[in-house]
Amino acid sequence: MAAKTEEAALGYEQARDELIEVVRRLEAGGTTLEESLALWERGEELAKVCRHWLEGARARLDAALSEGETESAGPAGD
Repeated sequence: MAAKTEEAALGYEQARDELIEVVRRLEAGGTTLEESLALWERGEELAKVCRHWLEGARARLDAALSEGETESAGPAGD
């Protein structure tokens, strides 16, 4: 449960930056299988956090765009 709270507290940029570091470490190699698996799992968690933030941003943008279209259409009969 603590992991979910920690993930929720991460901002998009923080999660993205940590994900970049995880990928860099995996690509560099030199880690044990156990370390690689732990990095992979952390990367999956971070990717999920980033995806959550991006989906939220997309929903807000879509809502703002549809609201703007409604307002620009004006009341019926104008």
